[in-house]
This record gives sequence, C-alpha cells and structure tokens, in this order.
Amino acid sequence: VQLQASGGGLVQPGGSLTLSCTASEGELRLYAIGWFRRAPGKQREAVACMSNTAPIQYYSDHVAGRFTMSRSSDKNTMFLQLNSLKPEDTAVYYCARADAGWGCYHSGIKADDFDLWGQGTLVTVSS
Repeated sequence: VQLQASGGGLVQPGGSLTLSCTASEGELRLYAIGWFRRAPGKQREAVACMSNTAPIQYYSDHVAGRFTMSRSSDKNTMFLQLNSLKPEDTAVYYCARADAGWGCYHSGIKADDFDLWGQGTLVTVSS
C-alpha cells in the first residue's frame, strides 16, 4: 500500500492550495490521517490530523484558522486546504496513516503512531 500526496505548487503569499492524499489500495476512511511538513533545513513538523473514530480534528498553532482538512464524499481521498499562505509555509507536505483511534487526539498529533507515509508534495510560497 502506498500513500500519495499531490497538489503542491508555487503560490504567492496570501494565496491558496488544496493538497490531496490518496492510497493505492484500501480505504482511507478506516484510518486516522495526518499531514506533516518539512521545511528546508528544519525538522519535520505535524500540521493537522483527522481521526476516523470520534470526530477529532487537530491543527497546529502555526496553521489553525488557515488550513482545513476534509474528506471526499467516498471518504477515500483526504484534502488539506491551505489558505492565507505565508512564505514560512514553504515545505514538502506529507500525508500519513495511523490505525483507527491512534495518532490524532484532541490534544495533538502523535507522529510515532503513523506507520504509512506517502511521498510528499512541495509547496512553495513566494512572490
């Protein structure tokens, strides 16, 4: 099984992008999904997650109010809507999967619970 993040690109500050996460097989709706990013020269950072059990969504302080996760109607594609983008949002964005009930909590994201990671998609915010 492979995850694939897509939708990255070059956008001006203040602009928007929509990232997608799909799986080569299986149903994403059965798992918790997280989004992470790694900026040049920095450590990986947890961005957002959505649990498939209790209706939990979590956003890091850096993106809360600007980024939004959602699912497709068939729940097999995850989206991350990026609004009001800033140059500091420039990074490779990854989606990852955790077993149901793991990884995504009201208090935050536990990255170690995510055991399947996709190839990332590059988001560049620049004028």
